[in-house]
Amino acid sequence: MPDVIVFDLYGVIARTQSPEAVRRIEEIAGDPGPAFWDAYWSCRPAYDAGQESTAYWAEVARLLGTALPDVPALVEADLDSWTDVDDTMVALVHELADEGRTLGLLSNIISDLVPRFEARHGDWLSRFDTLTYSCRIGVAKPDPRAYEICAGDLGVDPADVIFFDDTERNVLGARETGMRAELFTSPDQVRTLVA
Repeated sequence: MPDVIVFDLYGVIARTQSPEAVRRIEEIAGDPGPAFWDAYWSCRPAYDAGQESTAYWAEVARLLGTALPDVPALVEADLDSWTDVDDTMVALVHELADEGRTLGLLSNIISDLVPRFEARHGDWLSRFDTLTYSCRIGVAKPDPRAYEICAGDLGVDPADVIFFDDTERNVLGARETGMRAELFTSPDQVRTLVA
């Protein structure tokens, strides 16, 4: 029975952006079309690794070859789009913690979002033995150092960890460090694999 379980945050415990949130961001950005999202995502790794929000949005605008009309509103809408959670997974976190499992969270997350997310979800986040955020360690998954830092924060070797992420490249990155890593599909999958 694995006693050390590490979860990704977005797409596993927390929800990804809803269609409504996506539309709100597009409206603020002036309905820029698919090129906007290409720039949004291609610039995200540096943002996840600790880049300031103004620098991130400036780089998005540079790639688009335009000025964005209201950057503070974009920052706010973007932060708000990443704060919802899956209550079933939150219940599973409590369940595993109550069983005495050692829990870690390893998330690619921007620095401005951390205090907002922690203020809203501090109750269940407190059940984790460590919270490893890309913006605080300066590297993002699938960089091997992210997994190694998380395992080190938990006081274990990567080989002692079972890791769940919804993104295949992050699962493969974890496996390269020796973690047992699984592509997340459901709470039932987690229960089965950690039983």
